Amino acid sequence: MNGRPPEIPPHKLIKALRGYNLLPAIVFLPTRRKCDEAATEVAGDKSQQTDGEKFERRQQIFDDYLAANPEVKTHKHAKILVNAGIASHHAGHIPAWKLLVEKMMSAGLLNAIFATSTVAAGVDFPARTVVITNADARGNDGWRSLTANELQQMTGRAGRRGKDNVGFAVLVPGQFQNPKKIAELLKTQPDPLESRFRATYTTLLNLLDAFKNFEQLREIAERSFAFRGTGRQIDQLRKNVEFASERIRTSIESAGVELSVNDVLGFERLAEAKGRVIERLPESRVEFRGQWLRDNVVPGQIVTQGRSGKRLFFILQMNGDAISAIRDDGQGSTFPLSRINKVYGNKYPVRERDIELAFFDVYENKNPPLEEPRPPEKSDAADPAVELLDATIEKFIAEPERRELYLQVLWENAVDADKVDRTRRDIEYLRSKIWSPFEQRAKVLDHFGYLDFRKEVVPNQGKWLADLRVDRPLLVGEALNRGVFTGIDHTVMAGLMAALAADADRNYGELYLTDDVLDAITDIEEVIYDVSKVEWRFGIEPVEEVNLTAAAAAERWAGGMQWPELVKRTGAEEGDLFRLLSRTGEALMQIAHLRSSNPEAARLAGETAEMLLRDPIR
Repeated sequence: MNGRPPEIPPHKLIKALRGYNLLPAIVFLPTRRKCDEAATEVAGDKSQQTDGEKFERRQQIFDDYLAANPEVKTHKHAKILVNAGIASHHAGHIPAWKLLVEKMMSAGLLNAIFATSTVAAGVDFPARTVVITNADARGNDGWRSLTANELQQMTGRAGRRGKDNVGFAVLVPGQFQNPKKIAELLKTQPDPLESRFRATYTTLLNLLDAFKNFEQLREIAERSFAFRGTGRQIDQLRKNVEFASERIRTSIESAGVELSVNDVLGFERLAEAKGRVIERLPESRVEFRGQWLRDNVVPGQIVTQGRSGKRLFFILQMNGDAISAIRDDGQGSTFPLSRINKVYGNKYPVRERDIELAFFDVYENKNPPLEEPRPPEKSDAADPAVELLDATIEKFIAEPERRELYLQVLWENAVDADKVDRTRRDIEYLRSKIWSPFEQRAKVLDHFGYLDFRKEVVPNQGKWLADLRVDRPLLVGEALNRGVFTGIDHTVMAGLMAALAADADRNYGELYLTDDVLDAITDIEEVIYDVSKVEWRFGIEPVEEVNLTAAAAAERWAGGMQWPELVKRTGAEEGDLFRLLSRTGEALMQIAHLRSSNPEAARLAGETAEMLLRDPIR
């Protein structure tokens, strides 16, 4: 026993809500299956009250709706909806069914809807009462806590405008119910907004084509809502630079010497360099080690980082002192050069198979770490470098007769100059973190000829790829270039695009694939392999999976299989099939627009899209 009270059966819950005049209600349940089962159970309870007038109005709405949406006639819950005024509403139902439910709820003809939490954000049909059965929600990765935004959207459905003076939110017992957590969430500030702006191939191509250079793209990325935290840090650091520079400028003007802020910055660097040469003190160990790392660390090496130094990292790319690497568990990582602990001596090509070999060589002691030199001891011997530095420093003194004043101003502002220099390096590191995903993709596109990285230009091939609004544009673009979509029939085209458009972890049944589709998918997998190799080289984690169950379902649908049979044969939920075929049809319509650059594939894609987007896939 876990000490929690048992769940209230759905039919008893609805009866209790009716007794307290709390209907109509939206009951939020964690899974699609529970929603369907609850609706069926309540409708099967003969003790539930019925309203003859509402029944007739529901029947009339249903009959009228059938004329434009015949697919709802055979829906498994059609009789439940009309007879009992009870409905299940979730992503597993086709849009036509969900729209019918929403129409009846808005008309005040339903007693209760059993829904998943996603309905709270997607539609607007308030009820007198919302019922929260769980403090947790179930996602693709298992159970997780409700967020403040989710709970506020759910409770926000309580209370009908013009009918209820107040709406009610009811917590009922359940396996994952936690009233204390719910109360805390209701008092919590809304979750921060998250930007959908991402470094994608099409985003990069469109922005570069519009603004003509990478520097403006960098500024756009830094100002985007997606990087608001880092952007604020950069803005504050820039203000710090300006404040320190202004102090230096004021000091120069007060002294009346012929110096600039850049002169003071240059002097500080020379003085620091001279100090390192002369003193060789332990205090310079950080700088000494930093220079050693810059001289010895390159892409293709294995390093460790941090204090523990237990995990291995393969360096993919270096932007200044910013390291982009892949961990030995396959995860990507970014960290500053100064965090590196050990550096292993062997260098490997930045290719997938060599990355794996590099890790194994370390495990098998075939790649020893480099021996890091110790900073040299203090030396009083004269050094030609010191003489050169002294001669360069003297050049800052424009008026020899006022030499002491010049040196006083230069030394008095050395601290601010050092702060400016270090802060500028921090700014460049933060900027590189924002820009690195774009630069990586730009290099991949350059490899395949969709972008000229050196000239910062989008050629014609990149222009049509930029117009391709699909989930995996580079894969589709390369498949088009290699003729994968040439000489195939419509069902094969449908299967190929569905395999690319579908969620990789969604199962669309056990239908078998024809040999023609399997052959075409083999061609696609060769494209995926070639693209993935290049993405690995430039530090991008590829999306390699294709969904074969989706390909089989789309192939049958394009081949003329009727909707009821497709649903039965696949065993998939209608809503999932609807989204798959809609997304596939939309992706095909995108290819159909490429009539100038890819006329044959465009014609085939347009015809295939028409075959897929037939009733009920509108």
